Amino acid sequence: MPQGQPSVVPEDGLTTRQRRNRPLVVVHTGIGKGKSTAAFGLALRAWNQGWPIGVFQFVKSAKWKVGEENALRVLGASGEGGSVAWHKMGEGWSWVQRDAQLDNEEKAREGWEQVKRDLAAETYKLYVLDEFAYPMHWGWVDVDEVVAVLRDRPGTQHVVITGRNAPEKLVEAADLVTDMSKVKHPMDAGQKGQRGIEW
Repeated sequence: MPQGQPSVVPEDGLTTRQRRNRPLVVVHTGIGKGKSTAAFGLALRAWNQGWPIGVFQFVKSAKWKVGEENALRVLGASGEGGSVAWHKMGEGWSWVQRDAQLDNEEKAREGWEQVKRDLAAETYKLYVLDEFAYPMHWGWVDVDEVVAVLRDRPGTQHVVITGRNAPEKLVEAADLVTDMSKVKHPMDAGQKGQRGIEW
């Protein structure tokens, strides 16, 4: 653990231990690669701690098998760490292709309703809301409601949200925000995504 003095000590009345263990809202945004990958890395850490994990994939196709899904499902079923539940909200759609918008809006809203139910029931210790920034950015899910639900969630539930164009209100409310910037990408030179790197 890094040692040293914090630059600011909040006047929140919490002890150092209480502050260290408070639940976080984490946002991975920006145009660079690695937002979901970083979130799934946190899920691996959570699994190792024995935490129950809920992954909610918004936007990406329900048919698309991301590499992390298989790995986390196997780990979750191993009985050695935390449990892993994987929920897919999209149906054959991604942020690149915007057909069947109304159906996707409905699925995004249904997904958010499920997340709200799980937060209220304290179902998981870590929630990965993959690509959830998009439904908020497009107005499919109300940002003010998301911020309020996350602010008022019970217990010690950590929430990680990924996706480009994270709304400013979400960024302001979050505890940890990383903006992935792109310096260079093979796709800029016409190379398509490849196995083991993009999925």
